[in-house]
Order: sequence, then structure tokens, then C-alpha cells
Amino acid sequence: QVQLVESGGGLVQAGGSLRLSCAASRSTFSRYAMGWFRQAPGKEREFVAAIRWSTAVTYYTDSVKGRFTISKDNAKNTVYLQMNNLKPEDTAVYYCAATKFFVSDYDPRSGASYDFWGQGTQVTVSS
Repeated sequence: QVQLVESGGGLVQAGGSLRLSCAASRSTFSRYAMGWFRQAPGKEREFVAAIRWSTAVTYYTDSVKGRFTISKDNAKNTVYLQMNNLKPEDTAVYYCAATKFFVSDYDPRSGASYDFWGQGTQVTVSS
């Protein structure tokens, strides 16, 4: 079993920046892709960004394009989400997710594509 541990959340003013990190507990963990999702109070979980591990192809939801960047560090077995120009509507619990090594019909925007999830980290953006 793989554990994903997120860090980097916090309280920031609108226009500020945060960087979220997600580390996999097993250094030998092979995955097809990793992603970030978020859930605001009273709302459903939504896709934020994803990255294919071998090719580094990235995906973003429209509302964060140009503001958020997903990246990875293979040596540290970690995926990052750099969030710039944060807005109050970005306030949510952010979850890291990872697939297994083999995935058929991978849909980066679907939570069903992912097999492992972190515990979540709170991001609060004040206006």
C-alpha cells in the first residue's frame, strides 16, 4: 500500500502564492500519473491538475490555467502544485492522488482514474 502525504497548505491573502507538495511513502512506487483535486465546503470534489509521470504531460482545469503549475521531482518521489495569484474561490481542501502503474483509458479529470489518495491539506485565501 502506498501513502501520499501532502503539505504546504495554509492561509494566504488574495494574490498570494502557495506551493503544495505530495510525497509517496514508497520510493519504488511506480505510477502512471498523479493529480490534484480540491473540495470546497458544500461542493463536490473537482479536478485541478494532473501530470503523466513518464512524459510529464500536464492537464489543468480552466479556472487555474496560467496561475497554477503542476510539476514532479522523480528523485524525491514528489509532485508539486505551485499556486500563484490565488483567489478566494480557490479556498478548499486540496487532495493529492496517484494511479497505479498501468491504467487503461486514463482520464486525468476523473477521480475514478486514481487509486491512492492523500489526507488533504487546507488552503484558505482571504479577500
